[in-house]
Amino acid sequence: MDIHELLDLTIKNNASDLHLLPGVPPALRIDGQLRYLSNYVPATAPEMETMIFSILKPEQKELLINNKEIDFSFGFGGGAYGDLGRFRTNLYYQRGVLSAAFRYLQPKIRTIEELKLPSICHSFANLKQGFVLIAGPTGHGKSTTIAAIINEINLSKASHILTIEDPIEYLYPTGKSIISQREMDLDTHSWSLALRSALREDPDVVLVGEMRDPETIAAALTIAETGHLVFSTLHTNSASQTIDRIIDSFPASQQSQVRTQLASTLKGVVSQRLIPRIDGGRIPGVEVLIGTSAIATNIRDGKTHLIDSIIQTSQDSGMITLESSLASLVLAGTISLEVAKSYALRPEELLRMVG
Repeated sequence: MDIHELLDLTIKNNASDLHLLPGVPPALRIDGQLRYLSNYVPATAPEMETMIFSILKPEQKELLINNKEIDFSFGFGGGAYGDLGRFRTNLYYQRGVLSAAFRYLQPKIRTIEELKLPSICHSFANLKQGFVLIAGPTGHGKSTTIAAIINEINLSKASHILTIEDPIEYLYPTGKSIISQREMDLDTHSWSLALRSALREDPDVVLVGEMRDPETIAAALTIAETGHLVFSTLHTNSASQTIDRIIDSFPASQQSQVRTQLASTLKGVVSQRLIPRIDGGRIPGVEVLIGTSAIATNIRDGKTHLIDSIIQTSQDSGMITLESSLASLVLAGTISLEVAKSYALRPEELLRMVG
């Protein structure tokens, strides 16, 4: 079994992920579904080690053996950065044997239109400052959405865009901006150090790959508060849950301050799912929150339970409920009603909209 052959097969099948475990046939995730490559004989544990070690640098191999897991990305297909795209890779041990998960990142960063995202996303690229969050479950296109918005800035404005990632995912083409991409462990030793240094690096736009802890969130809020445009991601299911997650990650004594910071800086939240299409492939279903004065007031006053109803009644401001997004896709014949119901947060609302 050859690792390059399997990675090539991942690209040719337009799969989002490749999974390799000893004793199990390789598996591709295509349109959200795992499919086994049953024509491949499962690798033994020693064969898996040989195959995976073949793509590692000596220092990466040492990190993996010492830490039992490692995250990194690499270009595939020749060229300086990988002509066929990149793979974000997690190597890990399970039941004492080495296994791997590869996420495929296409070489061309698609536009907001190509991704079928709502046009309100263009407004985030035009902001001068503030905090924009992309939320959703793992594997539902958060990184791809952020890359589309960042690249729109890159191609249209002379800005300094600073990204802090673990690992670097998309590589941006030459545009009007300069882009500094910092990778954890390779370019910096920690999120806190990288974010502390960020303000000294004269950025206009800062991408924080993921907000993993209160320190990272606090630093991101401070950078937004000091007149910069900050983008980040969270693994949450809705816009209101995203706001609650940020506030609840802090001790009670700090929550009032965080609510004030968030109320003054939050410009938008896009919560998305990739929904299976009737004709194959997936399309995003989205919920969009815009940081209006009504939203800011409710965040500041600790009334986040009212945010869902504000989104429902503020479509004139560009806000979108997940149910209205799903209903539009059902009425257009793009996704089935049954599939839409399985993704809806309020199925009865969805049924009312399509009825």
